[in-house]
Amino acid sequence: MASEKRLRIKTLIMVLAMVVCANAGDLLLKYGMAQIGAVELTPHGLSQAFWQTVKSPIIWLAILFLIGFMVSYMTVLSWADYSYVMPAGAAGYALLTFLAVILLHESVSLRRWVGVVLICLGVLLVGQTKPRTTEVPSEVAA
Repeated sequence: MASEKRLRIKTLIMVLAMVVCANAGDLLLKYGMAQIGAVELTPHGLSQAFWQTVKSPIIWLAILFLIGFMVSYMTVLSWADYSYVMPAGAAGYALLTFLAVILLHESVSLRRWVGVVLICLGVLLVGQTKPRTTEVPSEVAA
């Protein structure tokens, strides 16, 4: 029973790390791309956008956060069910919507907010289940 509680706590910590890194990376990426402007789908436009993104510290910071997301995501998938991790990580969609309103000054319709509430309810339901329902072979668990 103690190992199950420990698994739940470390899974929730890593899911939180996933959410924070993904949201920070996505917001910084959006902010950086907004500074670069609309990308023209021509060879010259793509080349210009590429070099602007390579030189942007905001884009590089976004990439670092997204790498943090990937590392935490791979880690948590190594000990928890995919069917637990993905819905639990969906809490980030709610946080990201809220941050988009506050930081990016986006307008979110009532219909979108209702969708966000439904996502949150689903996350709460999934959070009440065990993080792992499958047995891990002993050589993998070690």
